[in-house]
Amino acid sequence: MGDIYERELKGILGGEAKFIERVSRSLSSSEREAYSILRRKHFLVVKAGGSFGIDLIAVRGNFAFPIEVKSSSSDVFRFSRSEKLASQADRMMEVCEQSSLLPTYAYRLKNAETDPWRLFTIRKTPDGLTGIQALLFRKLPKVGTTQEGNGIMKWSEGMKLSSFIEYFSEIM
Repeated sequence: MGDIYERELKGILGGEAKFIERVSRSLSSSEREAYSILRRKHFLVVKAGGSFGIDLIAVRGNFAFPIEVKSSSSDVFRFSRSEKLASQADRMMEVCEQSSLLPTYAYRLKNAETDPWRLFTIRKTPDGLTGIQALLFRKLPKVGTTQEGNGIMKWSEGMKLSSFIEYFSEIM
C-alpha cells in the first residue's frame, strides 16, 4: 500500500499533472496554486534503492533531500509500532549525517479533507547542514518523541506540502 503514496509524492514533486490535479481537487485556492508551482518548476525525483530508510530523493538545482514516505489512516504515526520503523529512522539519520543531507519524512494522511501531505525532519541537526538545508531544518517541524523515547509524528503538527512548496520556491 505504501508504494501508492510513494508514487503519488514522486508524481507531485516531479510536476506530473495527473498527480497534482488528483491531490489538489479538494484544496483551497492558495494550496492549489502552491501545487501548480511544481508544474512550472519541479524536482527530479528518483526512487531510492536499498534499505536506508529512504524511499525517494528529490533534486532541484543544487539542493537534494532524501524522503521517507509514511502513510496512515490515523493522524498520529508511531515509530514504536515495529522495530523496523525505529531502525529505519536510525539508519536514515546515519546516512544523512554521513552525506550532510536533510532527512525528511513525508506523512500522508489517508482520507484527509485538506492537503493530505505533511513534512517533518528529525530533532537532531545532522552535521554539516549549510545554506538552504540549514534553513529548511529550522523551518520544518521535528519528529516528536514519546516519554519512552520513541519517535512520533502528529499529522496536524507537520508542515503542509503546499506550504513547503511555497517556501522552497521563495528561497530557491
